Amino acid sequence: MKALVFHGPNNRKFEEKSKPKIQETTDAIVKITKTTICGTDLHIMKGDVPTVTEGRTLGHEGVGIIDEVGEGVANFKKGDHVLISCITACGKCDNCKKQMYSHCENGGWILGNTIDGTQAEFVRIPYADTSLYHISEDADEEALVMLSDILPTGFEVGVLNGRVKPADVVAIVGAGPIGLASLLTAQFYSPAEIIMVDLDDNRLKVSKEFGATQTVNSSDGKAIEKIMKLTNDKGVDVAIEAVGIPATFDICQEIVKAGGHIANVGVHGKSVDLKLEKLWVHNITMTTGLVDTYTIPMLMKSVGSGKLEPDQLITHHFKLNNIMEAYDTFGNASKEKALKVILENN
Repeated sequence: MKALVFHGPNNRKFEEKSKPKIQETTDAIVKITKTTICGTDLHIMKGDVPTVTEGRTLGHEGVGIIDEVGEGVANFKKGDHVLISCITACGKCDNCKKQMYSHCENGGWILGNTIDGTQAEFVRIPYADTSLYHISEDADEEALVMLSDILPTGFEVGVLNGRVKPADVVAIVGAGPIGLASLLTAQFYSPAEIIMVDLDDNRLKVSKEFGATQTVNSSDGKAIEKIMKLTNDKGVDVAIEAVGIPATFDICQEIVKAGGHIANVGVHGKSVDLKLEKLWVHNITMTTGLVDTYTIPMLMKSVGSGKLEPDQLITHHFKLNNIMEAYDTFGNASKEKALKVILENN
């Protein structure tokens, strides 16, 4: 089969690789029909994720059709159409029993990290019964690919951890796919204002189309001043950090009001300065987290009812055979006006 393989920083190849085989009775082999590229994959390509070693097939998102199941798989059979969770859950360990699937003692984020992932014609899914979801044959597969990772990430780590409530003023710092996923799902709770902050005017324009009430271009270094003016110098109830760099985290620390919440979603590769000398008297709550994907069933129902339209995030389509071009496009998102790409395996 063909697969996108990591060969060290800035070195990737789309090459022949052996089709995966059942290794444990709880495994399933899934033929990928549609997959995508995540910002985390770009971090891997830069060498930021040391757990990813040379020869690894990348990717942790996708939908497909069951090709084979192990003897211990009870809920799926050959031919079933499925959504793949980016998080593998055994369902039995102490952390899984707390719905902390990202910290599963036998799984977690392993696809495209410590085991081969979904940017291939076939993928092996451990613990299939608790790591896959049934979808109908006529489901909107492209929309559902967005539910493998970015929608539950924005929702769980941003909106739910941030405790967004009706009438809140929310600022989302970063209007990339994760920030936009937070924007879409924050609207479940009817906040009074959602302020989107980014350097890219095109992404801010998209944010307005997706429901943002205000946008702030931060390229002039005056984002904090602009946000405080928009809020009559009160600040925001919830600040969602959706980039993962010190500058955006600093913005969140400066704009959160007393009693407010900072929800960090971004993947940070460098330390940040925690301004505790300012925040300690402000009754601030700060949360971090890796997505657990426990909200996938609820999000699937929202998509099915038309209440959530994650296909809005898709800007580019490629065949799986053109994945090298897709990486170039996604990696140059500002110039290409790219949000999420869809890779189709014929």
